[in-house]
Amino acid sequence: FHKGNVISHKDMKVLVDSRNARIIDVRLPGEVANGHIANSVNIPVAEVEEALKMDPETFKMKYGVDKPRMDDGNLIFHCQMGRRGAQATEIAINLGYAKARNYAGGYKEWSEKEVK
Repeated sequence: FHKGNVISHKDMKVLVDSRNARIIDVRLPGEVANGHIANSVNIPVAEVEEALKMDPETFKMKYGVDKPRMDDGNLIFHCQMGRRGAQATEIAINLGYAKARNYAGGYKEWSEKEVK
């Protein structure tokens, strides 16, 4: 697990605005209810491994979006403070999602920078 698998707030903002990112919010639903990054999908960290092992049809049925591809360059995980996001990113990388990244600032940093 190395720095190349972490994304900064600036790069994250560009990705979110481009709408090309696959953003997976690994917090609990109760946390997500208090605010989330636009177009993110909530998959709690405990479910990430199971979710990424699903076939695409099952994944889409359960989460309402297409399953990320193994070679997806814009697959981003995040949590509130960075720790669970790092766990999820590591799980994804171990499953073959080599370009998965963690938005280490998490929703805490995002909300502080977005809401002025």
